[in-house]
Amino acid sequence: MASVDSTGSAFPGWRSGHLLHGLAVLLLLGVWSIRGLEVTTGKVSSIEAMNGSTVLLPCSYSSCIGIYKLYFSWHYNNNGTMIKYCEATIPSEDIEPKVDVYHERVEFVGSSKKSNISILLWNITFEDEGEYKCFAKNPKEKGRNHTATFTLRVVDQLREVDNTLTVIIVSVVGGVIGLVIIVMVIKALVVHFLLKDDEKNKECLVSSSGNDNTENGLAGAKAENKGTPKA
Repeated sequence: MASVDSTGSAFPGWRSGHLLHGLAVLLLLGVWSIRGLEVTTGKVSSIEAMNGSTVLLPCSYSSCIGIYKLYFSWHYNNNGTMIKYCEATIPSEDIEPKVDVYHERVEFVGSSKKSNISILLWNITFEDEGEYKCFAKNPKEKGRNHTATFTLRVVDQLREVDNTLTVIIVSVVGGVIGLVIIVMVIKALVVHFLLKDDEKNKECLVSSSGNDNTENGLAGAKAENKGTPKA
């Protein structure tokens, strides 16, 4: 039977302080595991490029707690054999690394100030087609590491994009907009002419009313003149 200390705990070696410390460690580990080091090739993880062209192999890293002596490298997967293209260690944030390049057509174009570790591959050939691995390891996160894959496809010529649907959509939208404009112009003209007709009708009514009053006045005057006896 387990012994019970004065605090009533079955484990006298544990105190509330130890429990709080353990919970804090667990929480920190949880944060590191969720929001730790991550490398990514961006929104696009593959590209199709022409033979003989130069392509950018993008890669960037992020870490919520920062970096210290972050190690990164690029490898090419040659049918299961990983060939190292370059590697370097970034001492700390905002300090540019000294990159060791092991391939004559590879150029490092990244910058630690932008958390960018991208490379250029010059004058590509069909033999360059395949998967490229961007790897990073952060000792500040107890050696946490992450890898992103970028796929390169090499072609003789780029495929033409069929814009038929786009042209149809643009034509339909343009036609609808044009029709709306025509209807609005016609409506404006109709309203304009209706207003003019109303003004003319009002002028005619005023003129007619004035003429009627004048004629009535003249007729009354003549009647008075006829009814006046001679001296």
